[in-house]
Amino acid sequence: MTSVLERRRRRLRYRAWHRGTREADLILGRFADARLEGFGEAELAAFEALLGRPDPEIFDWILGKAPLPDDPLVRSLVASVRPSP
Repeated sequence: MTSVLERRRRRLRYRAWHRGTREADLILGRFADARLEGFGEAELAAFEALLGRPDPEIFDWILGKAPLPDDPLVRSLVASVRPSP
């Protein structure tokens, strides 16, 4: 039997891989594949909120064109795609 959390994770993984731009799909989809299984309710809610943000805003964070919000999930996403200094 599939739990509510498992269904939610599957739905979020699908949304992460089907954003509309291939670049966002690759960034958010890979992040979802790597992290969603370990997320509880709070992290899933934060990821769901992140998926509601427009792609240009996410790209600006990743490229360093905009300051990062004080959000551990966003910081984790950006760290997962930015090369280490």
